[in-house]
Amino acid sequence: MRGTVTAVSSNGEYSFTKPTRESITLLAGLGVEGDVHAGTTVKHRSRVAQDPTRPNLRQVHLIHEELFEEVARAGFEVRPGDLGENITTRGLDLLGLPTGTLLHIGAEAVVEVTGLRNPCVQIDAFQEGLLKQVVGRDEDGNLVRKAGIMSVVRRGGVVRPGDTITVKLPAEPHRPLERV
Repeated sequence: MRGTVTAVSSNGEYSFTKPTRESITLLAGLGVEGDVHAGTTVKHRSRVAQDPTRPNLRQVHLIHEELFEEVARAGFEVRPGDLGENITTRGLDLLGLPTGTLLHIGAEAVVEVTGLRNPCVQIDAFQEGLLKQVVGRDEDGNLVRKAGIMSVVRRGGVVRPGDTITVKLPAEPHRPLERV
């Protein structure tokens, strides 16, 4: 399985959106250099409030560009970085990957998939009604979170738009993604 990086984003300040960049640098065990969510322990405000000593399983947020096209059909305009992701991808079923999948990005970087992003009400503050588009139910009534996946950096490196993403699945049995 292969995909492509279509955009990269980071922000050194707490903000829902992240500006796109020419490149980002991933730091092993930390996340995106200069990004407010980088670190070994949780950085998302809601998680810090619960327990600031927990490990940061949300160092790098990836989202599939195909989601932007899906929500556009419902009348929403979303661009790379708008939902706070660090890496926007194309051509990969990110939501279908199992926990522990390794994503080799560009020449050096490797991230390990830790789980699903749990979409929150900030999405509706960004564009009213958008949350309902990125959280839904499948035919069996199970909750489906579409707002991307979270990961930790296993090997650092520079990531740029156009970089190839290669998937290495973990040993079976595969564990489905859960929210982190």
